Amino acid sequence: MHGQPPAQWHGAPHHFPPPPPRRSVGAIVGICLGAVAVLVLGLVAIVSLNRDDSDHVANAGYSTLPNTPSQAGLPPSGSSSPSSSTNPFPSSPTKAPSSSSGPQKILKLGDHPILQDPNAGLQNRVCTLPQWQSSQQAAEAFFTAAGKCLDNAWGPFLDAYDLPFTPPALHFPTGASFETECGTIQVGIATAAYYCENNLYVPFRGLQTDQYGNNPGVYLALFAHEYGHHVQEVAGLMDAAWQKIYDAGQNSPAGLEMSRRKELQAQCFSGMFLGAHVDQGGTVSRDMYNKAWNDQETRGDNTSRSQDHGTNAHYASWWRAGASNNRIADCNTFSAPSSAVS
Repeated sequence: MHGQPPAQWHGAPHHFPPPPPRRSVGAIVGICLGAVAVLVLGLVAIVSLNRDDSDHVANAGYSTLPNTPSQAGLPPSGSSSPSSSTNPFPSSPTKAPSSSSGPQKILKLGDHPILQDPNAGLQNRVCTLPQWQSSQQAAEAFFTAAGKCLDNAWGPFLDAYDLPFTPPALHFPTGASFETECGTIQVGIATAAYYCENNLYVPFRGLQTDQYGNNPGVYLALFAHEYGHHVQEVAGLMDAAWQKIYDAGQNSPAGLEMSRRKELQAQCFSGMFLGAHVDQGGTVSRDMYNKAWNDQETRGDNTSRSQDHGTNAHYASWWRAGASNNRIADCNTFSAPSSAVS
């Protein structure tokens, strides 16, 4: 049908590219959770187009984003959430008319209603997580609890815009491969997480915990990025973006730029989540936040040698914009200039 996306477009893996050589012993900033090898995901008939849903960096030089902290790698210590006197939700969101009853997606990009209110952000909340341990069982418990925190953060926000929010289904594959609506996914050093059509997969062996160690803030930011794609899915941003990619060609300059806009927005959404929950009395500590902050600049197209997620600098700056300000209008990658999403 013209003007509408194909019936189903699916997700792509969230990648852990091989880490760069360590510059010093224990240098956790060498972790590379950025997307890599998404080239294998192409157009699959008319009912299935593979999505590139991974994490990367942000927008240095875009006027609505904060400047990089003067001390490189150190996040700001001020509040990153709307004040108690500020309504974090829209007062009267608008919605495109629909012939169906009930909440509907809104297939818009830069002019999407959720991106218009400069004061809208996630509410400060307590997020309680079990202690991170590098085992299948412990990781499942950690991400299950994190998923509930993300549901509690994003659900009310999206409901306020009358969008059809339901939590994504979480899956924790244990084998060398797993089945999704998007096809068979091979688990390896390039597959840390995978989002496909309202399903979020986290294969433990893809996390490479033996290499990356006890860094729950890094894993939480990764998971929150992937959940950010679910936010895009529920809102209609995902379908609208993939319509543009489909029309332009997935590997065309315009298609790759739209992919970067999509990925960088998920980065910003991830930052918003951590910024809204740090120092609220729960498990998301300043140390977790700082390590996630510092880790972002190790990922992006410079690391993965791709062109679909954004440079390492942009991958970090968009995440930090969300984390610093917790304002969803700052995550409007679809209205940013091309230079901010390169």
